[in-house]
Amino acid sequence: MPPSFVHRITKYDPADRDEHGHYHGTEDTESDHGPVEAAYLEAVSAFARESGIDRLEIRDPGVTGFVNFGLEAPVEGHGLAGLFPPDLTGYHDGAEVSVPVALELVRVMLRDGAWCRLEHQDRFTVHVGWDQYVYVGSDRPCEAAVARTHELGLFAEPITASPYARDLEEPEVTQAADEEFWDRIRAELAASQALLLEERYLSNATRWHRLTPSNVDTVRAGLGPRALLTVWPDLSPDVGAVLATLPEDESVDFVWEAPDGTIRHLTVDETDLQQVSTLVAGAKAACVLPLAVDERHPLFQAALPDADGVLRARW
Repeated sequence: MPPSFVHRITKYDPADRDEHGHYHGTEDTESDHGPVEAAYLEAVSAFARESGIDRLEIRDPGVTGFVNFGLEAPVEGHGLAGLFPPDLTGYHDGAEVSVPVALELVRVMLRDGAWCRLEHQDRFTVHVGWDQYVYVGSDRPCEAAVARTHELGLFAEPITASPYARDLEEPEVTQAADEEFWDRIRAELAASQALLLEERYLSNATRWHRLTPSNVDTVRAGLGPRALLTVWPDLSPDVGAVLATLPEDESVDFVWEAPDGTIRHLTVDETDLQQVSTLVAGAKAACVLPLAVDERHPLFQAALPDADGVLRARW
């Protein structure tokens, strides 16, 4: 269950809203990267202190993707540089971070960078929405934190629930990548000798692996925590024929094996078609995969469980 007490924290004066709750004041919808942004962080910190929270769990993390709907220009490293290593080790679903790190993640989200939910069981949640809206849930009324938020020049309005509460959504993937899943992969490999594995370790972040009977255990050992695993048929060695199938009116994923044996991918739209053949020169094999969910038909799909065998990932 989500926390009982939820507040919407914003810089938008409720007096400037119409009867439908729409804001018509003069405040900008972007972060000022300055005192107002700092006030947001101090407000969230005040709620965490009053709730007795010193650590938060990262849930449903993602990075900026092929299409960015944020108002600010994309930031190199998704705004996470300095918080996590370049390969984003430690930024994954289920990772625990201190409140200071969580506040920096709030800053990143206010600037339209990476995004995640921040939670502490059913006691405390922080969600950042569009246009500088922050939703804080607690199992306590946090009257002192509400007063502190107002002192900071922001507004803390009580609401029924955060619109980003994950409890309102059902996970699409309920199959765990358990031993039965890996046995199925080995059985497929015995027949086909190679498969393509799509490892989505964050929302909008994917690694690709060409599985063979000899490397499946090595690949498995290096997968990211709680990753979503999607198994596809092997790449085609006829790269020219694959290039010929690239559509001219939609975006797709083009996946290929580079000359050095690494598996790479590129989201291609109609503006990229002439450049792709140059980019993938020397490719050993390739395939085209649709982006639309209802057009994607993998062999099978599952999410990695935790070490205790429980599936906690929410894909």
